[in-house]
Amino acid sequence: MKKLAFLIGFIFLLSKGLLAQEALLSGKIYSDGKPLPYATVVIKDTGKGTVTDEEGRYSLQLTQVGRYSIQVSYLGKKAFEEIVEITKESFELDINVEGVEALLDEVVVSGTLQEISRKDSPVPVEVYKSSFFQANRSPSLFESFQNINGVRPQVNCSICYTGDIQINGLEGPYTMILIDGMPLVSGLGTVYGLSGIPQSLIDRIEVVKGPASTLYGSEAVAGLINIITKRPENAPLVSADVMGTTWGELNLDLGIRSSLGESVQSLTGINAFYYDNPIDNNGDGLTDLTLQERFSLFQKFQIQQRNGKMLSLAGRYIQEDRWGGELNWTPAFRGGDEIYGESIRTRRWELFGNYQLPVKEEINLQISANGHKQDSYYGDMFYLADQRIGFGQLTWNKTLGKNQLLTGLAYRYTYYDDNTPATAESGGQGNNPVQIHLPGFFVQNEFKFKSNQSLLAGLRYDYNSVHGGIWSPRINYKLSSKDQSLIWRTSIGNGFRVANVFTEDHAALTGARQVVFEEDLDPERSWNINTNLVKKIYTDQGNYFSWDASAFFTQFSNKIIPDYDTNPNQIIYANLDGTSRSQGISLSFDGLWANGLKILTGVTLMDVSFTEGGVRERQLLTERFSGVWTIGYHFHPLELTVDYTGNIYGPMRLPLLGELDDRSEYSPWWSLQNIQVTKSLGRKWEIYGGVKNLLNYTPPANSIARPFDPFDREVVFDETGQAVSTPDNPNALTFDPTYMFAPNQGMRGFLGVRLTLD
Repeated sequence: MKKLAFLIGFIFLLSKGLLAQEALLSGKIYSDGKPLPYATVVIKDTGKGTVTDEEGRYSLQLTQVGRYSIQVSYLGKKAFEEIVEITKESFELDINVEGVEALLDEVVVSGTLQEISRKDSPVPVEVYKSSFFQANRSPSLFESFQNINGVRPQVNCSICYTGDIQINGLEGPYTMILIDGMPLVSGLGTVYGLSGIPQSLIDRIEVVKGPASTLYGSEAVAGLINIITKRPENAPLVSADVMGTTWGELNLDLGIRSSLGESVQSLTGINAFYYDNPIDNNGDGLTDLTLQERFSLFQKFQIQQRNGKMLSLAGRYIQEDRWGGELNWTPAFRGGDEIYGESIRTRRWELFGNYQLPVKEEINLQISANGHKQDSYYGDMFYLADQRIGFGQLTWNKTLGKNQLLTGLAYRYTYYDDNTPATAESGGQGNNPVQIHLPGFFVQNEFKFKSNQSLLAGLRYDYNSVHGGIWSPRINYKLSSKDQSLIWRTSIGNGFRVANVFTEDHAALTGARQVVFEEDLDPERSWNINTNLVKKIYTDQGNYFSWDASAFFTQFSNKIIPDYDTNPNQIIYANLDGTSRSQGISLSFDGLWANGLKILTGVTLMDVSFTEGGVRERQLLTERFSGVWTIGYHFHPLELTVDYTGNIYGPMRLPLLGELDDRSEYSPWWSLQNIQVTKSLGRKWEIYGGVKNLLNYTPPANSIARPFDPFDREVVFDETGQAVSTPDNPNALTFDPTYMFAPNQGMRGFLGVRLTLD
């Protein structure tokens, strides 16, 4: 009986195969009316694919006629996908894919708080798609910024490996980090919150250089970085990325799209990072890379309302334990003075949403809230902090003839408490958490003189419950050629920032130096002038070239500059009695060739200094020259991509421990370079691997002063608390990890695999 059933089944399958009608699909791929050679043509879900010849022709043999999803991809062209009904044995299908101009004309929101074509924006906005960061895959978003011109991730501590993002030489606290337009990563999060953002969910990152306080308020002085997550309808069903390095780092990114009924779509992201392999290649007795265990969960819901408007809600939770220090440190020594270790335990939650009100007018309500708890020890110095921030903003957007009007109301509440003198009652008795209320309103209008000329003017007023009222105006002007291939933008704007030293400056937390406040700190103010010129060229061969040149000038009043020099054992904070300036020029070049070559490169020349009492000094930890590059080539027949990325930095002034400190006052020229090879296996799988830090560059082994005596047991101090020279300590040094400008992590290999299911 079984044999009979098997025979019947076999005959049925055989007859079905014999009756199936095979089909030959062929045709030409065009772009801008011209044949497109070496384009990839794939029949989705069958695994079959081919590459067009020099005339743009292709052909694919199919097992039977029917409905198929045809996909066409080509570097520098907009991806094409369409379902086609193949009805006969020989089926001709010609396809035209959109040119590079359509692909590169992104929609941006960061410059004006409105969705607008990038080329039409009066504010220069740089856009980096997720593919840009995949050319140099890194386990954290913090490291991924190292190839953006004028943007530098600064490692502030070689022991606990915390850092911030600098724009045009201004320190991290002057950079506002947004997620989907909401100010979530700020204060303590600026130091510890940049890790754990699932990169599989990132659609693009928008960068605005220069003050944006008119729209975003405090902190947006140097500029802003807006991390835009994917919309659920545009995200793949499943995306997974697993990566490991030869140092023992393991990173997982997972994204899942789902739906709850017809009107609710969901996007879930998970990031996990694990590193537990103490390494001391420089021989200073301390870990070269901080050990970490990190888990982050991201959840986003997008709800389609009946009137067609949208409601989106999202949240993120991150927990992280990290430590660095002497190699034999264990949690049993946490907080003790026997073996030195820096141990930071972070618990952070974030909520944010955008509600398009169900009215005829374009009115949006944006909300966000976050909480950050930090339990940390720096040796035997205990730092416990609790920060909560709530934010709400209601905006109204209205078109009135040639005017595009945007107005809004905003409110921000900040709660901060810790165990330092920053929140102590007067006289040092009791506790007094900082609570700041910051209501405000803003208005801006963009007037379009002609199709190629516009003027944007904006004004914001905030009332800080501690410091009073603050005005922030700005003006932006844009002029372009009729074909938009040449665009000139210039802007004048004001920025302000209310500083919180203990949430922003890691050096204030280490305990290596005493923190001294000479006065109550007033808000910092700045004025910025920025001019930007963009030239684009589109060739008949499908190539694209773009030059982007900028000049910038920022002058501060009330600047807060940590003073490391007056007393080597102290960090003295006060408002600068003088002026501080950041000025420079930058030039970027983007080139995409139809044959698969891409070159993205840029250089920035700048001078960041301050003048007080007639004496002008360079700012610490700021380079005068920086350069970045990404060079990639895609081998079409092999579906193989090779990317060579890197950066180079000029000397920076470093904090010394007095006149006897024999370490160099300036860092050397240094560079981090990487190479990566990515192989596509069909439409679903990718394997990538390569080498990071090809030159094996690390800072000097003596970057940490007296690493063998982290508790200063053998240091002799005078009656004023100053270290004195002794035979055992001739340079009068104390333990100090603030002499830091580059990562200690040397050359390492990495390997990863990426899965995408549509």
